[in-house]
Amino acid sequence: MCEDHESDRWDRRGLLRASAVTGAATALTVSGVSVAGGAEPREPVRDGSGRERTRTLTGHLPPGAPDFVYLPVDVDHGVREITVSYRYDKPAVPPGTQTNACDIGIFDERGTELGGRGFRGWSGGARTEFTIGAERATPGYLAGPVRPGTWQVVLGPYTVAPQGMDYTVTVTQRYGAPGTTPEPVYPPQRARGRGRAWYRGDCHLHTVHSDGLRTPAETAAAARAAGLDFITTTEHNTVSGHGAWEGLWGDDLLVLPGEEVTTRNGHVIALGIDGGTFIDWRYRARDGVFGRFARRIRQAGGLVVPAHPHGTCVGCNWKFGFDEADAVEVWNGAFTPDDEAAVAGWDNTLVAAVRSGRSGAGAGRHGWLPAMGNSDAHREPQPVGRPQTVVLADDLSRAAVLEGIRAGRSWIAESSAVELTFGATGGRGKHAGIGGRLEVDRDTPVTVRLEVSGAPGCSVRLVTDQGQLHAAQLPASGSGTVEWRTTPQYAAYVRAEVRHAPADGGSSGLPGTMAAMTNPVFLGRD
Repeated sequence: MCEDHESDRWDRRGLLRASAVTGAATALTVSGVSVAGGAEPREPVRDGSGRERTRTLTGHLPPGAPDFVYLPVDVDHGVREITVSYRYDKPAVPPGTQTNACDIGIFDERGTELGGRGFRGWSGGARTEFTIGAERATPGYLAGPVRPGTWQVVLGPYTVAPQGMDYTVTVTQRYGAPGTTPEPVYPPQRARGRGRAWYRGDCHLHTVHSDGLRTPAETAAAARAAGLDFITTTEHNTVSGHGAWEGLWGDDLLVLPGEEVTTRNGHVIALGIDGGTFIDWRYRARDGVFGRFARRIRQAGGLVVPAHPHGTCVGCNWKFGFDEADAVEVWNGAFTPDDEAAVAGWDNTLVAAVRSGRSGAGAGRHGWLPAMGNSDAHREPQPVGRPQTVVLADDLSRAAVLEGIRAGRSWIAESSAVELTFGATGGRGKHAGIGGRLEVDRDTPVTVRLEVSGAPGCSVRLVTDQGQLHAAQLPASGSGTVEWRTTPQYAAYVRAEVRHAPADGGSSGLPGTMAAMTNPVFLGRD
């Protein structure tokens, strides 16, 4: 995420352009930058309360600079807190040429090893200044002791103009008693819930802990207003928000920790990980290390969910493949052409799963790939819960919700106003619901049934491995039932889409935007 993309600031797709971090293995540690400021103390500072020392580092990055540039900073003994600010030039460039955009973060004396322990925070381009101390830290950064040693300010030159990028980084160390770091309080793993039921959630949200403008309190209030039962906090490349929800959860709202791992080759949601678990992002697909971090997500109890895989912003398009994915986000915010492409691409994975026999292995990794939808809301007027994933779970707990998503027992709605039920029956009273399999012979007659409410002016499409095989217009009220008869020999699976009327009245032959869609019901024996 890069600062001062003013033309992009209030548009979600533009916001992604402004917030994708340059994640790759290429990096540079700069030792020859210009430094201005007082000479470094060589002895521990014993009585330095109120003292501070400031250094300024300047440099130039050419086009094609490494994805990460590390600026070493020697932190003294007796430092209470450290403040870092930065700026860089943004020259005018011809149309179609990227100007400068640069992200920032910091690692402490424990080092910058990929997946190591030195991470202390990242704000991308959302902030021009941050402070870290034992007692508190700027959102996006982790409070804790400021220990002596060599820290590394990391710059992420997201885009570099043909003229190159001139940067200035100012580091201020303040001396004094360090204070005590509070123990973070992470959300509980269970809310009261309604037993086995359909629960509504939004698993892609940003607050002031990355590039959002809502506070956690405002986000929780918006989630309740949207009729949600659970949410996931997914800040870009930081876990500082995991401990920011104390007092905001309740019997009616489950909060799951997560992270949007924002690489240069696509974004992935680490959904429902253990509180405080950091997932590194500094790699590209060509580096061959993503599997290591996908395993780390699962080891922390979470799901691997590629986000907006056909996003059009720099670094947003998913390049890692889906072998490590537990689900995929096919609908991100307002339904747009890249979501249409994501739905079509996801449907192709269902066909591939049927062809290879993987649909019989169940959903998730190494089986068929479930779909989900989330708002990716950052600020007003982007609505929380539009869209939302509706999950059949045994209870309102982290484990049950994640298992429902992993199993594909879910559908996507544009809002809580939309309700539906979907399933197939055949044989001697056999039934299968969303994400399930109707175990009947290939030539057994099957009835597919969809009940919808809250979708005025919408139509229904039933889609199979052959494509759309049935369509029907809902009554003007938006409530109705659609039935279709087939056999497993004719349709290997069936899924439902509820669509708004096309904006052009249908003259282009393209469907309208999505109001709701389901995961598939598979037909026949595996």
